[in-house]
Amino acid sequence: MKRFFLLPLLALLAFAASAQNKGNAQGAQYQVFGVAFYNLENLFDTIPNNPLGRDAEFTPTGKNQWDGKKYRSKINNLARAICNFPTSTTPSGPAFIGVSEIENRSVLEDLVRAIDDRLKAEGKKPWNLQIVHHDSPDRRGVDVGALYNPRQFRLVNVSNTLLTIEGNPDFRSRDQMCVTGIMGGDTVSVIVNHWPSRLGGQQQSSYLREAAAATSKHIADSLWSLRPGQGVIIMGDMNDDPGDPSCAKVLGAAKKPDGVKPHGFYNPFWSILDKGIGTLAYKSQWNLFDQIIVSGSLLESNTGKKRLHYWKAQVNNFDFLRDTEGQRQNYPRRTFSGGVFLNGYSDHFPTEIFLIRQR
Repeated sequence: MKRFFLLPLLALLAFAASAQNKGNAQGAQYQVFGVAFYNLENLFDTIPNNPLGRDAEFTPTGKNQWDGKKYRSKINNLARAICNFPTSTTPSGPAFIGVSEIENRSVLEDLVRAIDDRLKAEGKKPWNLQIVHHDSPDRRGVDVGALYNPRQFRLVNVSNTLLTIEGNPDFRSRDQMCVTGIMGGDTVSVIVNHWPSRLGGQQQSSYLREAAAATSKHIADSLWSLRPGQGVIIMGDMNDDPGDPSCAKVLGAAKKPDGVKPHGFYNPFWSILDKGIGTLAYKSQWNLFDQIIVSGSLLESNTGKKRLHYWKAQVNNFDFLRDTEGQRQNYPRRTFSGGVFLNGYSDHFPTEIFLIRQR
């Protein structure tokens, strides 16, 4: 049985104001669902199991001396971060969390256990998150995956799409994972991504991310050919900002929701980056690679209040996730820097959107 949190009147009125709802909000009840994404930054176990040896640095004898103590600390740190995702309107945490830079399913199993252990230690009910994972062909051995709360998201189907590059048959990258389920009574598909890096230069490698964006768009179009009215969310570490060609042109994800058609896309993180808020920093420059993009079929203007629709977005840049001193002050506190173990969390801040519907 799904359990939902009903907004108190004050929260409801705040939502009505933020959403510019001109109707009478009194007496209405809402269901709120968090949908988050987190790049877990090289969440490797300590076992050398990559046939090409590309996980060697994350083994006890590798350059990072990645042993059980460091691994457990990393798991517990990430569990702490995720346990801080709940809000006043989502006290049981997100319904869905997409993740990237994971080595295998077992690291997610360890993370889920650590999350529940932490919740129980705080006197809270465990979430019992379920795992979606698929081994991708990425040569470095990192995958995307997902965690979901079965009380808020009922899994229906999972598919994985290989990213192919015309003229480069040997190209290998992370698959795009499409997870379809029922949330708030509506069908929603979440496409979890980790697009190709900027290795070799941003402009020189842009065609790779543009190809990844085209793949995500093709997946969305295929979903709509079966269920034209369903919601689609494209999330992940895009290795591009919202205004870059992959997101703004190929996906066509607009900066503002006004006028976005049901089979178009709106990127709420574009305006957040315009305010100087990012998810990672490089040479004193903030980027917002970790995006959650919603289809027009999830906008209130196209759905109405009684169907699931987008409410708001945020970067979960909690103070404890930040470096506190030096040149990286206020940047995400990463696991390693310059070969030194920092006992941090990730080099990316997590992001989250909130979906809502009137009961």
